[in-house]
Amino acid sequence: MLKEKIGKRVRDLRVTKANMNQDEFSKIIGVDRTYLSRLESGKQNITIENLNTICNGLQITLKEFFDCFDNKYTEE
Repeated sequence: MLKEKIGKRVRDLRVTKANMNQDEFSKIIGVDRTYLSRLESGKQNITIENLNTICNGLQITLKEFFDCFDNKYTEE
């Protein structure tokens, strides 16, 4: 369940903040597009290092990434 919440958050931020498709964003952050796809669909575990890479690509901190988990992603 946590994988799905993290994936949804990554997807939401990629679309709203970066305004990029998976292919564009994966090239910028240096990960394979299929990895990003699996991550966003909740089928892939993520390391803190990879999450930090994604946050850097989104120009946010890890704290900002997890801030919304207090309400939006825990109500489901």
